[in-house]
Amino acid sequence: MRRLIPLLLLIATVHAFAGECPAWTPEHASQEMRALDQQLRAWDAAYHRDGYSPIDDTLYDQSHARYAQWRTCFPDRAPPVADPLQDTRGTVAPPVVQTGLAKVADADALAAWMHARGDTDLWIQPKADGVAVTLLYVDGRLRRAVSRGDGERGEDWTAKALVIAAVPKHLPNAPSSVVLQGELVWHIADHVQATQGSVGARSKVAGALARADLDAATAAQIGLFVWDWPDGPPDMPARLAGLRAFGFADAATYTVAARNIDEVRAWREHWYHAPMPFAADGIVVRQGHRPAASTWRAHAPTWAIAWKYPPTQALAGVVAVQFRIGRSGRITPVLELEPVRLDDRVIRRVSVGSLARWRKLDIRPGDQVALTLAGLTIPRLDSVLWHAQQRVPIEVPDPHAHNASSCWHPEPGCERQFLARLEWLGGKHGLGLDDIGAGTWRSLIDAGLVDGVVDWLPLTCAELAAVPGLGVARADALANSFAQARRRPFDVWSRALGLPAVGALRTWADVAGRDAAAWRADGVTSTAQAQRWVSVTHDDEMRAVAEQLHQATVPGF
Repeated sequence: MRRLIPLLLLIATVHAFAGECPAWTPEHASQEMRALDQQLRAWDAAYHRDGYSPIDDTLYDQSHARYAQWRTCFPDRAPPVADPLQDTRGTVAPPVVQTGLAKVADADALAAWMHARGDTDLWIQPKADGVAVTLLYVDGRLRRAVSRGDGERGEDWTAKALVIAAVPKHLPNAPSSVVLQGELVWHIADHVQATQGSVGARSKVAGALARADLDAATAAQIGLFVWDWPDGPPDMPARLAGLRAFGFADAATYTVAARNIDEVRAWREHWYHAPMPFAADGIVVRQGHRPAASTWRAHAPTWAIAWKYPPTQALAGVVAVQFRIGRSGRITPVLELEPVRLDDRVIRRVSVGSLARWRKLDIRPGDQVALTLAGLTIPRLDSVLWHAQQRVPIEVPDPHAHNASSCWHPEPGCERQFLARLEWLGGKHGLGLDDIGAGTWRSLIDAGLVDGVVDWLPLTCAELAAVPGLGVARADALANSFAQARRRPFDVWSRALGLPAVGALRTWADVAGRDAAAWRADGVTSTAQAQRWVSVTHDDEMRAVAEQLHQATVPGF
């Protein structure tokens, strides 16, 4: 269940966006805040009224934090504060209101919260990732099931609860009236949150309950995790014993006494990495004793707090759009981002993947995007959450001007592709030249020493030492590295130049004279690929490079 966070609490606890204020005019600030306000309202309505979640909880919280930051930057231009639940109020009042939860940012904040409560009578539970429900049993029989709604009024889910096997229709040995609060979850056998994430579990449950009719097959996938018995015994051990007697074994299994922050940390890590029957996006720490249920209000209480797991997604603001051009002419848009922490990494840039995808998403500076870590290591662009209202013009390289045969020289418009050719040539996939990167190649280009991809081969130590910023020692090392490159075998040079795998072909003459039929006979899988190799090896620029290598007495040329 999405826990609603008051605006002031967001400002205090979500500090990821507490950087400098945007350099906007007042009019621009009004535009951007108005647009984000409307987006937040739309997400709230979709989640609470229509029963599905168009955005991950983490991204929702971060979007609210972004909005809170903007409001503090431009208080005179901020729209009126809206109640996120103003359009979600249902028609049925639950017997006990749903309170929601506030969140802490880290272990230190949670330790302070626990210490303020004497570090006693505290209990930890997984924060089940589903949709909240209140169940009323009268004389042991299920009488009513109510959605959260705005906490005070929700939708009547009784008919749907009656077809969900995980919701008991009768409680054995129950008092005359029992109110239970919990989470309807998507059942996932042996789910490991750390590696699998939430897998859209909440949205699956919310979507199922939003349907007019809940079919039996879908209902069988829905489980119930009871996290409270509001009108139960006053102390937690007695409540847990009663819940176990009712048949809610998970409630007792996943509610553990916590004497200190170290124990909380240990259980949080355990549940994060252990197989569980449902997704959980964090933990909840509760006081065993709390006020009478009749006094509860539909806002975050003082006796319970949430500490979420590290985010698997992050909201990031786009600062600039760069276009990388590879040695083959492929154009890859890369977003420069406001630094954002994702898991234990700080992300400053992310690839869009292709020019076609960038055009489709139309990403510009000021847009807000969603990121994940692919394979837990590589930042990946998931989506655009919302566009900036003022669209910044972008100068885009012409894709028709770049291909495998273009930009063999650093002429205007070719600087990036030419540099990419040099980086590949000297890099680990090519000649493996030691400690020569983009900066060194740029220095040689700027000094007028490199106008072609192998112009550097005959450079002397004296010529290199004259390049600003290199110095004698560095020049000597470069000269030695270049000398070693001249002795590299033909197959290494072939790979560095982007030629086809040479196999038994040992010289440039063997490669250059082949036609498409010869390449197909050697195992090239398609006619198009064979023709491409013919185009590469017959290209005038490639032949000129081969001649330079011949003059430099490189083996095979």
